[in-house]
Amino acid sequence: MIDDRMDAPASRWISVVFLQDEDAGELLAMIDHDGETAAIEYLRQWDYGDETTDAALVNGYVYDRIPEGSADRTLEDPDSPYALTYSELYGYVSLLRRYQASPDPVLIQTEASVETSAPFRDTVPHHWDIDPDMSAHRSRHSIAL
Repeated sequence: MIDDRMDAPASRWISVVFLQDEDAGELLAMIDHDGETAAIEYLRQWDYGDETTDAALVNGYVYDRIPEGSADRTLEDPDSPYALTYSELYGYVSLLRRYQASPDPVLIQTEASVETSAPFRDTVPHHWDIDPDMSAHRSRHSIAL
């Protein structure tokens, strides 16, 4: 995945913390009183670096762009890795962090054999015949996991 500049790998967004209802009430009041930047600084304490990234990847809280709805307010500072999204109407506050996506999948060489047993091979129509020299085992293709 590449962004508008062809030489830079695309970044994605991971969820650092999501608060709603009563838990978000204090933060929404902070935003009203002290501003969005103060809320970002406060919420950064829930970012544990690689641990947060790993948890977001495992749980599927990774986004191609900042998730936001029509009732949301979003603050994204290009000089900061964080973005704040919140909604007073729906009562939630979310802090996201840019995540640099891996530019290339890891390729692993395998020695798996895909040869078909003789009884099945005899029932396959001729137009489905497979060249045994082109099997994955013999051609040593790499696969991405």
